[in-house]
Amino acid sequence: MSSTITPATHRASFAIGGEPTAKNVVDLLTESFVEGEAAIAAFERPDGVWDITVHFADAPDQTAIRELVGLAAGDNVAQSIIFDTVEAMDWVKAALADLVPVPAGRFTVHGQHDRARVPPNKLGIEIEAALAFGTGHHGTTRGCLLLLDQVLKAWYPRRVLDLGTGTGVLAIAAAKALRRAVLASDIDAASVRVARDNVRLNQTADLVQVIRATGFAAPQFAARSPFDLVLANVLANPLRQLAGPMARHLAPSALVILSGLLTSQTAGVIAAYRARGLVPLRHIRIDGWSSLLLRNAG
Repeated sequence: MSSTITPATHRASFAIGGEPTAKNVVDLLTESFVEGEAAIAAFERPDGVWDITVHFADAPDQTAIRELVGLAAGDNVAQSIIFDTVEAMDWVKAALADLVPVPAGRFTVHGQHDRARVPPNKLGIEIEAALAFGTGHHGTTRGCLLLLDQVLKAWYPRRVLDLGTGTGVLAIAAAKALRRAVLASDIDAASVRVARDNVRLNQTADLVQVIRATGFAAPQFAARSPFDLVLANVLANPLRQLAGPMARHLAPSALVILSGLLTSQTAGVIAAYRARGLVPLRHIRIDGWSSLLLRNAG
């Protein structure tokens, strides 16, 4: 077995107060390094500020990094970058220490090390320990699973879509609960690979089809629609932009579960979907994030 202990790495950390600027910075940094030189992570906090961390295998040129960030975010952000060194550690062991099973209604999201801890009356969804985002530990994923559990207590949708599937958690949950085919899509090629791996790991490859697609452009959407249930755990701006295309792919009385929203963003998203004939039914708030259940009234 290969060692999971990584050598010391070099790190650059900073914060940005808006999603468009954060995306521009991440895109610029990604384009500036060849594969293996740097690993970039960006996460939005409940207050809307984005934390960006870049890990380098070798000590970076700090002046060059500040110049790159300054191009996309301005000198103030560039000068706020903190450079430090992360000592060698066993990352898998560290991840396992925090990645405890997460219950959400009938579902339990867990890592491989906790298979035996899934109660016999629950549906286990196993996700690799290294994939912390999308494992149920984030408020948006758990909110979606709780709403899905509530929906399935009274309804049995036939055509299900998981839009922006990420690690595939929601698609796997729907497939396990319904034993029906689920279409899952993501704009990101890496996410599609991860989702396909998790689908196989959870023995739902015969039910879940994972595709790479932007919005509703792929032919699979037309072939599989109209959808009775759509799960979309993405971000507020994409959700608002998808309201029209999504409504055109919904069956009458279809249900839609939306998440990836800060509570302050909820009203704007609800308004976008109301304009397309969807009415809100339920609203779950977890750790500053909101998850919504809506019904197609058309």
